[in-house]
Amino acid sequence: MIRRIAVLLVCVLAVSGCSGGAHLFAVQAVAAGVPSLAPFFDEKQGLGHDAQVRSLPVRGTLQQGDTPGLYGGTRQPTICDVAKLKRFLTDPANHQKAVAWSSVLGITTDGIPAYLDRLTPVLLRHDTLVQNHDYKKGKATPYNSLLQAGIAILVDEQGEPAAKCSCGNPLRPFKGDAGRISVKFADGNKKWSGYEPSSVVAVRPAPRKMEGLALVDVDDPDVGITRPVGTTGKRDATFDTRRQHAVPNLMGSTFGEARRQLVSSGLAVGYGGNSAPSDDARVTASDPPAGTELRFGQYVTLTVSGGTSGGATGATSTPPAPTTSGPTVGPPTSTAPPSTSPTPPPTTSSPPASPPSSPPPSSPKSEPPPSSSPPSSTPTTGPPSVVSSSPVTSAPVTTSAAPATSVPVTSGAPVTTSASVTRDPVTGTPTTTET
Repeated sequence: MIRRIAVLLVCVLAVSGCSGGAHLFAVQAVAAGVPSLAPFFDEKQGLGHDAQVRSLPVRGTLQQGDTPGLYGGTRQPTICDVAKLKRFLTDPANHQKAVAWSSVLGITTDGIPAYLDRLTPVLLRHDTLVQNHDYKKGKATPYNSLLQAGIAILVDEQGEPAAKCSCGNPLRPFKGDAGRISVKFADGNKKWSGYEPSSVVAVRPAPRKMEGLALVDVDDPDVGITRPVGTTGKRDATFDTRRQHAVPNLMGSTFGEARRQLVSSGLAVGYGGNSAPSDDARVTASDPPAGTELRFGQYVTLTVSGGTSGGATGATSTPPAPTTSGPTVGPPTSTAPPSTSPTPPPTTSSPPASPPSSPPPSSPKSEPPPSSSPPSSTPTTGPPSVVSSSPVTSAPVTTSAAPATSVPVTSGAPVTTSASVTRDPVTGTPTTTET
């Protein structure tokens, strides 16, 4: 008996020692083009079409919905038939599904048409964690899933995934720790080429609603697509993503302020680990330094110090309100704003050069920044932390930049023009394209 107890104790200690007390979040893989086993809608109805896109590496698993380079698009025929989805959900014969679908998104069945009118179709450019929902026994059944890059989804006005196009399944934010996941590849969802457990993203809402999304054409990364929120491609305009943007002078500004300036310049910021620095942490250095010219969506590495919360958990994103107002759509066309940090004045390198109007993504390399908590007035002291994200040579575009001159913001490229019109960065003439 004593021997058996001793063996049992050794086994228990061995198991707990191996697990280290770290809880892993079970995640089901969902590959592009693979039908769901229990979808809300029959995928043969042609609600949406996925694409072949290789996932891009990331720096920081939490990305805000307005991050430059987060989402992609295509100038081919529509990737998501929103009108067909609306007809299906408003058909009395599908009322039970409509009730389950709307309950996931926190709306009523009567509010479905207006809600769908505010969603925008995009293609994932990163393997993305979400809370997915199957339809079983008349109810929406939630489960964590990893959507492969290339899957077509609908996103809301703050860039958060709202529905999977091909099957209409409603999507909500992933609630676990993106750094502690156990992905199950089953039911036809074989492990795809290029999958990296350390390079997945979870999207958090942009600081405010956007007027439009600046997407990277997945078929030609040198082309950007400006898509007004709530449209499916008929009002698209294109821009040159190869245009350069100068890194602004960020020394002494808060992390939250620095992020807004970078996003409005068409640049991204990442970080090391699974949680972002707190928004009130102070920037002590940037790599590359101020004035360096980068393509749209490329990363700037920030070294920060202090912060009252010691680093955001990433559970929610509540960045500070913008200091200016005014909708912006299309590729960035204004100069990068200098740091506006109230306390420590900037002490870094050269002042920010004026960034050109559209930026260029090249290949799947740029990574979007994560969400963070709102900055506070007085930073606390503490060891400096590095926001890991060195500039990448490619720069996919997508979501937005902090508003440049008014209230709502667009995704990906800050501009002071109207929601549906952009100008060619080279010729200065307006261009439009249909998806």
